[in-house]
Amino acid sequence: MGCTSSIPKRYPMGRKKKKHISIHEVAVFVPAVRVPVAVDLIRPLRGLVPRDLLDKLSALRGRIVLLTEENYLSSVPTVSELQRALEEYLRVLLGMLKPEHRLEASVEFKWKSLGDDGHETCLASAWYEVLSVVHMMAILSLLEANLMLVPKDSLDSCERKVSEDSKRVAIDLLLKASGCLEYCVHQILVHLPMQIRKSLPNDLQDGILESISSQALAQGVEMQLGLAIESEKATLSVKRRLACEEVSYFSEAHNWLSGCDTSDAYGKKLLLYIKWKYLEAKAAAYYYHGLIVDKGSEPSNHVSAVCCLFAADELLIASKRASLSFCLAAPVTRVPPTWGVMKHLHKKIPEVVSKKSQMYGYLFEQDKNEYETSDQP
Repeated sequence: MGCTSSIPKRYPMGRKKKKHISIHEVAVFVPAVRVPVAVDLIRPLRGLVPRDLLDKLSALRGRIVLLTEENYLSSVPTVSELQRALEEYLRVLLGMLKPEHRLEASVEFKWKSLGDDGHETCLASAWYEVLSVVHMMAILSLLEANLMLVPKDSLDSCERKVSEDSKRVAIDLLLKASGCLEYCVHQILVHLPMQIRKSLPNDLQDGILESISSQALAQGVEMQLGLAIESEKATLSVKRRLACEEVSYFSEAHNWLSGCDTSDAYGKKLLLYIKWKYLEAKAAAYYYHGLIVDKGSEPSNHVSAVCCLFAADELLIASKRASLSFCLAAPVTRVPPTWGVMKHLHKKIPEVVSKKSQMYGYLFEQDKNEYETSDQP
């Protein structure tokens, strides 16, 4: 009587525990991961596919479903294991696309998004399954790159420390992600009938795929720029070229989204992310261009250089606001510390702007006086 141990566990006692909300930090934008949902492959394919091959296909897909259910998306080793499972499944799946296996349209493959909506898409197309697998490989590569660049031990510190090896691995992962997405667009989507393509979720529309691919390339270039900044051998011209490439890729990423539906949370978040990173890249491009122009001997070179540096400073300020807008947009993400390229530029740009504006201020006064003189009747 009165013994709390006699109360069944299904009746919670005392205060309810607050749900722990984890706010992640973003170095690489990762769209919502789409994962396979368990389906019966045996029954619809019995008699069409050799039993041993069918059992292997079913077992491999079942393993992927199991791994995604076990929260295998939180660390580099587990994501890598899931990648290997996807690659093994893909090899078998592609081998079964031969006409004699009659796999196309025989099975309804089901996938769901791990985003807030949890939307499921079920389509009777083996090429849809291939598309979903390769897309998942791309997104996991982005996720793995983000995990490499945001070490767990840096989440509680005000400074992000990333080794050179981690940066190089991240570059390879970003290139892999971009390659997978390009393969989706140019080698897989072309096999899908138009009615199937119209039924694809937004994540698998060609514009979104191209945009994420360009974003991955842009961030790979950003990593390369960071390595160039740390290298004594890299010239200003190399740094400017990399910064301009980054601007170009982020511009492409934005342009690809112009005809896409970005009304959902992840679509809006992606647009804000691209705007933020585009402003950062443009600030870097103006900064390095200004330094190069300043090497000229003509007064006009110095005036142009200072104008570029002022533009870089304004873009840097705008990028800070864009970063905050991105972080506050749902799903909310942690405000990242300045690191890599931007840590360097946040320090150097204000310093150089102040120094050069004082050094060449008299040239602006001369230009102003000449303009006022020429403007008089």
